[in-house]
Amino acid sequence: MGADAPRGARRRWVLLAITVAAVLAALTLKASLGDLVPQRGGAELVLRFFARALSPAFRHEGEVPEGTPSLFFSALAAMRRTLVFGVAAMSLALAGGVVLGFLGSSAWWSGARAGGGSAWSRFLYRAIAPSVWGAARVLIVGMRSVHELLWAVLFLAALGLNNVTAVVAIAIPYTGTLAKVFSEMIDEAPRDAAHALRAAGASHVQVFALGLLPRALPDMCAYAFYRFECAIRSSAVLGFFGFPTLGYSISASFENLHFGEVWTYLYALCVLVVGVELWSGALRRRFVA
Repeated sequence: MGADAPRGARRRWVLLAITVAAVLAALTLKASLGDLVPQRGGAELVLRFFARALSPAFRHEGEVPEGTPSLFFSALAAMRRTLVFGVAAMSLALAGGVVLGFLGSSAWWSGARAGGGSAWSRFLYRAIAPSVWGAARVLIVGMRSVHELLWAVLFLAALGLNNVTAVVAIAIPYTGTLAKVFSEMIDEAPRDAAHALRAAGASHVQVFALGLLPRALPDMCAYAFYRFECAIRSSAVLGFFGFPTLGYSISASFENLHFGEVWTYLYALCVLVVGVELWSGALRRRFVA
């Protein structure tokens, strides 16, 4: 009872601080619920948009050049391109995230700083390893601090509109995010097996590879699948910058007020995301659980 009281008091103070911060933010931004009321003509546009939710288009609503595929095949092609962008970006991010996640984890060197071994080994774990860890953490923070949309704007200005630009713009922040979470999962993994291996005389590499990494690997895989779903959505959003994903098709249809086409592409995006979720869930149950 005595221990629960201070914990409850801390929770109340945290909730009070969050409430005060929210009120101050609203006052600073001069946010008003009246800003959510549509302007003249806006309400009609919104109603027209949502009215087509239950009747998406099955053919192009405007004039299209001769030889243009049907709307169904156009949506399938946009889904394929969106998936390809997401897979390419996630492949780069996963490779970089695993490497930086290892370097950004303290588990591979912190337990050996005061250990024995050769003079070079002691110097490695006392001086070089902390420097590598610190540099990796700084790089991780820098990569994940900038959103993929800002990376896309930067690369568009520097390199122009090309597929590599979109892939790298997604891969950079995703690499930082994966590395941060991977490193924390490794550091927070149960250490019982690692302690047993170290007591049995295993090397530091063996302790990490056999004692720590297998305990963190299921959570790492589950999080990687989740980030892959996010990469699909990010690749779709980059279509609003002109990349040929579902976002580009949605933007073009919306600008022409073809709301039926917009809903067709939105449902295609939902099907793609749900399909990836079902696929990743099946893989997690088979290989991770």
